[in-house]
Amino acid sequence: MTNDVILQVADYIPQLARCDPKKWGVAICTIDGQRAVWGDYNTHWSLQSISKAFTYGIALDILGDKTVHSFVGQEPSGRLFNDISLNSNNQPHNPMINAGSIVVLSLLKPDLYLSDRFEFIMDMFRKISGSGTIGFSNSTYLSERATADRNFALAYFMREHKCFPKNVNLNELLDFYFQVCSIETTCESAAVMAATLANGGVCPVTGEVTLKNQSVRDVLSLMYSCGMYDYSGQFAFRVGLPAKSAVSGGMILVIPNVMGIAMYSPPLDHTGNTVRGVNFSKVISPFFLQGVKMNIRNYDDRTPLHVAASEGKAEVVEFLIKYCKVELEPRDRWKHTPLDNARQFDHEACVKLLEISLEEKTAALQNSVAKLPGLTGSD
Repeated sequence: MTNDVILQVADYIPQLARCDPKKWGVAICTIDGQRAVWGDYNTHWSLQSISKAFTYGIALDILGDKTVHSFVGQEPSGRLFNDISLNSNNQPHNPMINAGSIVVLSLLKPDLYLSDRFEFIMDMFRKISGSGTIGFSNSTYLSERATADRNFALAYFMREHKCFPKNVNLNELLDFYFQVCSIETTCESAAVMAATLANGGVCPVTGEVTLKNQSVRDVLSLMYSCGMYDYSGQFAFRVGLPAKSAVSGGMILVIPNVMGIAMYSPPLDHTGNTVRGVNFSKVISPFFLQGVKMNIRNYDDRTPLHVAASEGKAEVVEFLIKYCKVELEPRDRWKHTPLDNARQFDHEACVKLLEISLEEKTAALQNSVAKLPGLTGSD
């Protein structure tokens, strides 16, 4: 982005300090599977803290919110992501910081061997990404583990305050945490993961339900309030969309019911967020927050549905009807409807889509009217 205040890449993990600061990639994936990429979209980078959003969602799916939140809170901490502190209930403040994520991982498949627990997370991430690029950087894992004094201190501090389930092996748990943070992906695959959240847990590429809708709701709520480290409040105020960043320079942005966006640029600001990713989010957010009226008319009173039906763009017609909820029978200045245009130019697929949608609309209206008081025989 222009006018970037470029600082430096993360240097407390040696492997991340070697990342090329010139890398800049962006990818988007809409909830109906449309995709676009720019720049260094295929560069591999470690998920780091972005993984926290998804492991939290997986834990909610398996255990339910009551169990998960008996161990971890739901409030912003107002502190650094690796701060050694707990809330007033002696719990980590939320699952988006180191303390909260370590506790969440302690709840996931605790009876399995470490290798099987890690493989379970990898399989889930592959499903959420639509079988995208999900790998593992052993060098990042080793580098992170070798410089993990603060995370070890945090874990022992939490064990002292009884934050974990019984019989937790801290060394094994922290290995699990470092491994999950070292899972690698690309902007292209991370955009699909973000789009799965935007689509209520349904992967837009495969159509598979990977996370429950209620779990995704909770994940997005905490991404909105806690997902951008100590900048979360300002990001929510200035951008107003759920996001999660990582010290690797990765970042995902979720536009519910529209799309997911993934960005990668290693230079970080003083709060640990990617500078270009934050600036990019600020630039694009007004377009989504103000919305686009898909029933807008041109000088001939023709709507996007008129144009798509006239040109035989069945996939566009379906998108406008299914996702944009446009009017089905707008009339242009010649009093023609989109169905009239589709019939005029012999676009049978468009005709069928419009006829079925009109029939469904009529049936729904009749059903609603039948339920009104005083209109049934027994009333």
